Amino acid sequence: MAGLFDKQADMYADARPNYPMEWYAKLASLTPHHALAWDVGTGNGQAALGVAEHYAQVIGTDVSEAQLGRVMPHPRVRYLHTPLTTNDDEMISLIGGENSVDLVTVAQAVHWFDLPRFYSLATRLLSKPGGVMAVWCYNDVTVSPTFDPVMKRFHDTTLPFWDGNIKYIFDGYKTLPFPFESVGLGSEGSPYALDIPKELSFNGFLKMVGSWSAVITAKSRGVDLLSEEVVKGLESAWGGPKLVRSVCYKAFMLAGKVRI
Repeated sequence: MAGLFDKQADMYADARPNYPMEWYAKLASLTPHHALAWDVGTGNGQAALGVAEHYAQVIGTDVSEAQLGRVMPHPRVRYLHTPLTTNDDEMISLIGGENSVDLVTVAQAVHWFDLPRFYSLATRLLSKPGGVMAVWCYNDVTVSPTFDPVMKRFHDTTLPFWDGNIKYIFDGYKTLPFPFESVGLGSEGSPYALDIPKELSFNGFLKMVGSWSAVITAKSRGVDLLSEEVVKGLESAWGGPKLVRSVCYKAFMLAGKVRI
């Protein structure tokens, strides 16, 4: 999995939407202490920076060295490369010890994880009582009645190339296991719906879909899902290459605390 995201690291950093700052403020309001947060699968550090507005220290970890090579520095964020060979006790020590973490965040990544192992690790790290785990993702972007059906047809062509765990994104995390006590921002089987508004150019849109793991995988297998013909069709439905549109990414969150 790390190798897959190594290939798309540049596009990934440029193309993804920014998460609203009020999300971080809401999560921070749920934890009684604000000493340490852990952003897992941090990528280029996008979520870690938002969390750092509310916590004294944030540790951002990722299995991909290429992603970490594009992080955005912040005085309260420390980034760590944690390859898959890192065992649980090593991770506990690297992050800060058992019961040391006030908030764990995972943005657009938890569906790639070994969930039982990750949840066990997070349970050991989260402060008790009061530590909060929050995972979120987005699975769709709405643009216009003209563009959305064309986008749906393109999306359908990507389906054979997604990893099996991507099913959790496609169903909006409704079937994602999440064994934590609800704090009012979604719970297992009932994610909290969120919108991410963004001004997006057609070139920005192309970067976004070009960074999809399915598009990268297809290309490695000799299949160009974004052929010239496909791009022209998307561009026409968008309204032309120079048009900047107000779009909405459809997101969802699950947040909870360790059951005691």
